[in-house]
Amino acid sequence: MKSLVLAEKPSVARDLARVLGCNNKQKHYIEGPRYVVTWALGHLVELKMPEDYNKDYKTWRLEDLPIIPKQMGLKVIRQTSPQFRGIEQLAKRKDIKELIIATDAGREGELVARWIMEKVRWQKPVKRLWISSQTDRAIRDGFKQLKPGKNYDSLYQSAVCRAEADWLIGLNVTRALTTKYNDPLSAGRVQTPTLAMILEREKEIQSFVPKEYWTIHAKIGPLEAMWERNGEKRIFDGEKATALFNKVKGQKGIVKKVERKEKSEPQPLPYDLTELQRDANRRFGFSAKKTSSVLQSLYEQHKLVTYPRTDSRYLTKEMESTMADRLQAISSGYKEEVQPILKQKGKVLAKRVFNDDKVTDHHAIIPTDEPLHLGDLSTDERKLYDLIVRRFLALFYPAYRYETVHVQLEVEGETFTARETSIIDKGFKTVTGKDDEEDSSKPLSSLTVGQTLSVKNEKLEKKLTEPPARFTEADLLSKMEKYGLGTPATRADIIERLLGTEAIERKNNRLTPTPKGKQLIELVNDELKSPELTARWERELESIARGKGNAEEFLRNIRKQTKQLVFEIKGSEKSYRAHNLTGSKCPECGSFMKEVNSKDGKVLVCSDRECGFRKRKDPKLSNRRCPQCHKRMEMHKGKSGLYFQCRPCNVVEKAQDKKKTVSKREERQLLKKYAKEEPVGNSLADALKAALKNKE
Repeated sequence: MKSLVLAEKPSVARDLARVLGCNNKQKHYIEGPRYVVTWALGHLVELKMPEDYNKDYKTWRLEDLPIIPKQMGLKVIRQTSPQFRGIEQLAKRKDIKELIIATDAGREGELVARWIMEKVRWQKPVKRLWISSQTDRAIRDGFKQLKPGKNYDSLYQSAVCRAEADWLIGLNVTRALTTKYNDPLSAGRVQTPTLAMILEREKEIQSFVPKEYWTIHAKIGPLEAMWERNGEKRIFDGEKATALFNKVKGQKGIVKKVERKEKSEPQPLPYDLTELQRDANRRFGFSAKKTSSVLQSLYEQHKLVTYPRTDSRYLTKEMESTMADRLQAISSGYKEEVQPILKQKGKVLAKRVFNDDKVTDHHAIIPTDEPLHLGDLSTDERKLYDLIVRRFLALFYPAYRYETVHVQLEVEGETFTARETSIIDKGFKTVTGKDDEEDSSKPLSSLTVGQTLSVKNEKLEKKLTEPPARFTEADLLSKMEKYGLGTPATRADIIERLLGTEAIERKNNRLTPTPKGKQLIELVNDELKSPELTARWERELESIARGKGNAEEFLRNIRKQTKQLVFEIKGSEKSYRAHNLTGSKCPECGSFMKEVNSKDGKVLVCSDRECGFRKRKDPKLSNRRCPQCHKRMEMHKGKSGLYFQCRPCNVVEKAQDKKKTVSKREERQLLKKYAKEEPVGNSLADALKAALKNKE
């Protein structure tokens, strides 16, 4: 008898198969003496869409809402159905005794496997592989310590609740807004409060009124000092500032107070996903999505880091024994940093990192014991890996120690303050680099109370108060984490969704709301844009995952909330006007065209959703030649599918016209282009495939 192992991706399945001694490669699985390893392609099964319950729902109508099925059903995703059928056949084999779930060890990975199990009606025993890295050693150890599948039933329930809540609220509110205002308007359980935070910051910026203020600086003895009163260093009265400046200019300063303090900064804890995304954004300008993608490659392809989608920055106590192997693995690329650690027998000095109580499903992101070959990494992979390694190495270095001196001086009855810092021991900053503290080891000024010093180089500087800055992705991730919006695994996708629906845009690494986003947030229900409500939902989902929450009650409340949200939108008297309407009209229905940004540049789209006509603003030229002038024809996508047009000659030809020949190369390009733009199974893709099939 054999065990069926279900991985989430083919690449992971190949690694598992190799370690488990499976060499018989088939189309949908790899078989060995004891194991049969198969794979999903991400999700193979999804929640049914409205039209699967009632074909009339395929057309979006406000009067049909809310759509709330009595029982949410599942369906096989058509694009990946061949792989599902392969798994279904394996499940029927009589020599298969059990299933080992080896999808990603998290909420979404559990959902991938369980939905497949439900659709194939799996009845045999289930075990769970739960590992935090993809190294051969981790895989072998994991298969020796398989967990009972029932241990993760609560995690699965939480995943189902999350999926159904997003379907019910996201689908119904998006359809309601889109049909009421006749424009694609996307809203959701997490994306809407995230957008609301960006808009709130924008309001603060727009309502901000700058004020003039002045500061007074002077060189007093060896110190660079600044005027201060009751902790305030700014003077908002110009005449007062000038008077103060003239009062202290060229006078003597008396030392009133000298405070010397030795301080220390503990080693930073290793990264969780959100903290790593923030740092990568600040240092390299990486988007959250890019960090997740690069990190996944380091985890899955190179096997150099542990499980990425973690919300913990701690390690388990039993991991302390693995530190030496990890140091040895990275030493080839970090010899200078690792050698001092090995001389001290590789002891972790930041002992607080080992805390079982603060490790959730996964521990912090740290290097694995896989041998390091830096030359195999891309530039981006190397940057991210370097962050992770240096944060890990910091655990083995002492705390950062420094001394500060704070001096208070009096000049003609006015107070000036100065501060100096000197490094005693760079400690962990030897490997992480300097941070906010001045990188200086010069001796501090030796001053005594009562000492008189001359005042020189006085400066009166005029400045303006500044509005709060727009969010970077690092800032937004911090806000989302603070309010419990989403999870480390989903926050990057939420930001990308807001960008993709043109509710926000990136400008100089800052997130700015678009005119569409500004209008959208005014149309959305007040309750839905509240971070507090979504945070409460996330806490309930986490409670369900821990086996403490009530899944049925959660979904009852979500259904009730969905009805209320749709009812409010239906009864709203608010108005909306698409910000990107142009003066040109659709050639097929006469409605005004909208200008939309796409991967291929600017595209003109009919504002009537039922029409669907679209064309490039600057038409793309095809390799097809006009039969009259022989110039390259423009390529367009219309209601009837793909067509070619020569404007000077007014010649129009359909892509599937048998009389006209299209080169094989052009056929492949067209299929590839439109397969990416449209979901498989849409009328355009089907028309193209049919045309090519008939041609052959």
